[in-house]
Amino acid sequence: MEEFEASASSKKTKTIYISTVFGIAMVLLMVGLLGLILVYAKNISSYVKENIVLNIFVDDAAHESDVLQLQKQLDGNVMVKQTQYVSKELAARNLQKDLGEDFVKFLGYNPLSQSVDVYLKADYANNKDIEKFKAELLKNPLIKEVKYQQSLVDQMNQNVTTISLIILTFAGIFVVLSVALINNTIRLAIYSQRFLIKSMQLVGATKGFIRKPFLLYGIWHGLLGGLIAIILLIGTLYVAYDNVPDLVFLQNYTEFGIVFLGVVGLGIFISGFSTFLAVNKFLRLKIYDLYR
Repeated sequence: MEEFEASASSKKTKTIYISTVFGIAMVLLMVGLLGLILVYAKNISSYVKENIVLNIFVDDAAHESDVLQLQKQLDGNVMVKQTQYVSKELAARNLQKDLGEDFVKFLGYNPLSQSVDVYLKADYANNKDIEKFKAELLKNPLIKEVKYQQSLVDQMNQNVTTISLIILTFAGIFVVLSVALINNTIRLAIYSQRFLIKSMQLVGATKGFIRKPFLLYGIWHGLLGGLIAIILLIGTLYVAYDNVPDLVFLQNYTEFGIVFLGVVGLGIFISGFSTFLAVNKFLRLKIYDLYR
């Protein structure tokens, strides 16, 4: 009879621990998905910003070698991601594609200027930095005009700021809810062990001695929950890439690694801390309070 009761108690304890681990994993999965959304939102923002082009038109009398030297100087600028030299002939071909007719043949000459297209790094793709950069460029006698879509840059930065604030607000709320959910899951698991905790205390075990195995289990459960969440996140990414192949161009393994480490770290910390608080609560309870 005693063996049967011990076996039943052991099975019940295992069931509680398994449900606790999977409960933690599901919450961490949601946190991880939100982290990946933040990563992709940042990468999309950078991608859009780095595709804003500044058209730098040079003097018609400038030699190609001088323009190429200017391009080399621009490539060395800290603000510049990449540049592209556009000759008069290439500019004409591009415009012919847009118009659908040979305007050079119609006019009898090519009126377009050679230019350098400049793509800035995401951190500098704002009107303040662009205007400063433009003023510096116009000091060069070789450059006669610098054009870019100022209204587009303004609108893009406003939209990015708004979307970032919305996502960060949801992230903050979700993290708080996640902490509360994991904490409640841990408290319920420890609640089932309240009589064991009190029994150990009554036979003279110190608080540190009683607390240690529960803390180790709590940390272990947080680690397992985090690893399960990471496996599910990798599966989610695989499905996402399979359905939206263009997402591959926005992936960043370093940032993914940070998200995964954050998920595991959050799981270990919340689980361990919640276990510490829950065990301390039952250590302070009187015997008659255990039945309430």
